[in-house]
Formats: sequence, C-alpha cells, structure tokens
Amino acid sequence: MTMKQKHMDIHDLSTIEHSLNNGDSFKYISSLIRKDCTTVSKFVRRNFTVKNTGAYGRIFNDCSLRHHCKRSALCSSCSHKPGFSCRNCVHCHLNCKDYHKEICPKLSKPPYVCNPCKQRRSCTLTKHFFSASDAYHMTKKRLSEAHSGMILSSQDINRLNAIFVPGIQEHNQSIHHIYIHNKDSIMLSERTIYKAIDLNLLKVRNIDLPNKVKLRPRRKKSYIHKIDRSCRIGRSYKEFMSFIQANPDTSLVQMDTVEGRKGGKVLLTIHFVTSSFMLAFLRDFNDARSVKDIFHYLYETLGKDVFCSLFPVILTDNGSEFSDPKSLEFDCEGKQRTNIFYCDAGRPDQKGSCEVNHTLIRKNSP
Repeated sequence: MTMKQKHMDIHDLSTIEHSLNNGDSFKYISSLIRKDCTTVSKFVRRNFTVKNTGAYGRIFNDCSLRHHCKRSALCSSCSHKPGFSCRNCVHCHLNCKDYHKEICPKLSKPPYVCNPCKQRRSCTLTKHFFSASDAYHMTKKRLSEAHSGMILSSQDINRLNAIFVPGIQEHNQSIHHIYIHNKDSIMLSERTIYKAIDLNLLKVRNIDLPNKVKLRPRRKKSYIHKIDRSCRIGRSYKEFMSFIQANPDTSLVQMDTVEGRKGGKVLLTIHFVTSSFMLAFLRDFNDARSVKDIFHYLYETLGKDVFCSLFPVILTDNGSEFSDPKSLEFDCEGKQRTNIFYCDAGRPDQKGSCEVNHTLIRKNSP
C-alpha cells in the first residue's frame, strides 16, 4: 500500500517541465505524475517565472504601438545618439503618454507559459516560463512563510482603517466594541487586529487605546508582515541580471535598511553605485508604509523626469519593508517610475557597495 503524497517533489516538477517543453497537454502530464489535471494546471499558473526579455537583436518592448512608433528623444537625459528611436529603448515608455502595455493572448490559455511556444525567440513581450528548480524553491519558500508572520494586503489594511479609525479616534470606542459590531466585515480575529496595531500597519496607534497604555508591556514577539508575498515574481536577481544585460548603460541604485536597537528607529539607505553617493532617511518604524512615504516625497520633490533618470532600476533585499513593490514602482496616477528587483536570500554580496557603507555607518554610530 502506497501512502498518498501531499506535495509534488522535484521529480514530478521535472516531468512537468519536460512535458511542457514538448507541448504535452495537462491531461497527459497528470497521467504521468498521477495527479489531477486541474491540480497541474493550477500549479503551473502559480509557479511560473516572469521574464521581461527581448528577442535576438531586439530589446524588451511590450508597447502595443511599437511596430509603427517613430518617436525619439522622449527622455530629457537620454544617453543615446540624436535620432535614436524610442522603441529601441527600455526606458522611454516611462515618459510616453501613449504607452499601452500589450500582453500575449496565449498566456491566458493553456498551458499559460511560453515553454512550448515556437515564437518565443522572436517575441519582445513579457514571457512566462515554468522551471522545475524555480518552482520547487518557490513552493518551499511559500510553505515556510505560511507558518510565520501575518497575511494582510494593502487592500485589507485600507478596509480595517475605514472600520477602526472613526470608531476609535472620533467616538472613543474600544477595539472589542468595534470588533463585535463589525465581525462579519472584519473577517479576522481580535488578536490579529492588536498585532496589526503593534506593527504600526494601521493608522490607529497604541497611544489611541487608553486601557492598553495602562497595562504592563508584555515581552514582545517578532512578527513578519509582507504586503505582497508574491512580490518576488518577475523581480528576482535573475530577472535583474537580464535587465542589466539588456540595458548596460542603466545607472544602478541599491536600497537597504540599517537597524540599530530592535524596535527602535531605522535608516533607509539609497546608494547610487555609479557616483558612490548614498542617501539615508531616518524612519520611526521599519514598515512598508514609511518606505512608500519616502518614495512619494522624493517623487514630488524631484519631479517625474529627474526621479525617473535617477532611479531607473533599484536592487534591494527581501525585507518585509520592501514587500510592496507596486507602490514604489508606480505613482499615484498608475504610471511606472522605476523598476524594483530583489537579491537572492542570504546573498548580501549581490549589493555589496551598499553593505560596505553600512559597515562604516555601524562603525561610527554611538
């Protein structure tokens, strides 16, 4: 009698990758690994790797108007020669008001990836690939994160703020009172609400809770909160290297956090590799909101053109404070202003210039 296997192993994933490369159907693949074809389909759609790569002799360009575009010199500080076509530049879409992203219609149909596609060598759109090794590591990491931390998206945080902020700050109601009368809308435990307040995720602070500040503080536990647990999809170090190879003249910016005393204030460091210049911003809390506020401040102060020229691509680590890349990559109007990529786990040497400066900061700090 054989035991039922709950998760797919690396052998099953290798079989899936090999069959997808051959153009086999999900039904045929499911018969090979003895899984339901729906299970295989869902697994592929959840664990593919996104790559923004071009074709032979052509850079990545996903604008729907690229075939007939004749614009040039859209960037105010373009490093290319005069008359260089903007459709051959990876940055021009950041400044083009007519840019419209094109998505390959084949990605919405089985097999949802580009492994068997015969046109992928000539395609300049965003591609999806299924790799057995990448899928295995993504699955392991997802299982590990599922047993730690909190799962709250930015939409959940906005919804909770709309419920708790008026009740506490305007009507002096308690957390318990609001929770009892809005339990169906909150859809979280009361303890989770208190954890979110401790992590400064909500606009409500502990000082707004009169009874809580009177209690003796308990021993603090460390909670990991990531806004978007799939934030690394399409933004890994492999995609970063592909981006740099396609755009060798791009100026690189490295970003990280310098922590002192646990629970105390932290520094957000932004290091410009080419000029060896570093900016440091003091933050009260090491959360995603403070990083987003700093980016909005820089964007409004510098202006769109200067910001896009200074921050074309940013490499950072996997900290929870950087887990909301969309709020950093796009402005309030939904226009892209930069590209965020992540280092591999346990590889601080991939942004070594920034780490060297951190050593000097800690050495000279009181």
